[in-house]
Amino acid sequence: MKAVVKVGTSTLAHSTGRLNIRHIEELCKVLSDLKNAGHEIILVSSGAIGMGVGKLSLPGRPADMPTKQAAASVGQCELMYTYDKLFTEYNHTVGQILITGEDVEHPERSVNLKNTLSRLLELGALPIVNENDTVSTTEIALGDNDTLAAILARSVKADLLVLLSDIDGLFNADPHKDPNAKLLSVVEEITPEIDALGGGKGSSLGTGGMATKLRAAHIVTEAGLDMVIANGAAPAVLYDIFEGAPVGTRFLARKEA
Repeated sequence: MKAVVKVGTSTLAHSTGRLNIRHIEELCKVLSDLKNAGHEIILVSSGAIGMGVGKLSLPGRPADMPTKQAAASVGQCELMYTYDKLFTEYNHTVGQILITGEDVEHPERSVNLKNTLSRLLELGALPIVNENDTVSTTEIALGDNDTLAAILARSVKADLLVLLSDIDGLFNADPHKDPNAKLLSVVEEITPEIDALGGGKGSSLGTGGMATKLRAAHIVTEAGLDMVIANGAAPAVLYDIFEGAPVGTRFLARKEA
């Protein structure tokens, strides 16, 4: 199976912005094991700005663009150093790709990006992709890694997109406000009613939220692949997801009429 796995800031970092060592160590271990089983994996990783916030001892996620970009610069170093160190322990080589909106929107550059990703996979490497927050101002602005992951999954013709977040999946109401909210385990079609469940943005250190995940679901299901939203607090959940077990919310690929 070829899969794109996106991890959010909430999975990688504590609320302080400092690295969540337990989570990232388990994530790298599980992804290494899945690669050992023969799966091809592209990791889309948030967390650069959040980690930069922690490393620079800033009081919170900055609002101004220069400070965001400075935090991204510092945080991306720590993020890739950590990934390289941990994946190397399991004999896997990582490759860093930092991209901007133009890299996925410009016809020639998008082909170059796809070719690079495909070659990295052929060489047995694990590509780690993030938006180039240090120079990109268009959201720090694709505007979110959920959308970026969906575009990449469509581009490389992946079989599955997995979005790991700080929520168990899509609920029929806001679980933070409604104790009776129920998890939707399968979404066969993204109707206006499903889109209306999008709500607001996610954690204070991240940029995503359910609305961006539903946008990602539109992109990939229309391209013919499934998408799963699951809680990244226990990365071992990826084993069940790759085996097709009912975890989180699975959005089914749109069937041809």
